[in-house]
Amino acid sequence: MTTPPLITPAIPADAGEILTVQRAAYVTEAQHYADPLLPPLTETLEEVLAALAGPETVLVARAGHRLVGSVRARVADDTAHVGRLAVAPDQQGQGVGALLLRAVEAACADRVSRFVLFTGAASERNLRLYGRHGYKIVGNRPDANGISLAVLEKRLVKGAHSNA
Repeated sequence: MTTPPLITPAIPADAGEILTVQRAAYVTEAQHYADPLLPPLTETLEEVLAALAGPETVLVARAGHRLVGSVRARVADDTAHVGRLAVAPDQQGQGVGALLLRAVEAACADRVSRFVLFTGAASERNLRLYGRHGYKIVGNRPDANGISLAVLEKRLVKGAHSNA
């Protein structure tokens, strides 16, 4: 077994690598939905830098010197909105996404009572990952291009640890 990647807060110098990993990771989603304009694919370097400078929590996963994944969360009221979970294609299926998800939950847990995220309604691999970590589908909605998105939620039990 190899050493698991190190999860750390992102810094502005990570922006280019975050964007590169994000684009590589979301290409298969774009192909699956026949939509090359998914927001993670059209986001600019300036927008990533703004996320890093703003109130969002942005974490990265590093295997040695290589950035292999990232995730973001924005807290509003008692909810953490998790997004842009991305893992380099050659690292997918090795637990990097699960590590990032648990880390962003831990980073926000003391400020929220629930986590919300969305993924393509037909993205079975993503839905399985989120389901294993306690997320439940609470609705569906179309994105700007009409693709059906599954909205998932995970509620925290106050006074309990979230290790789902």
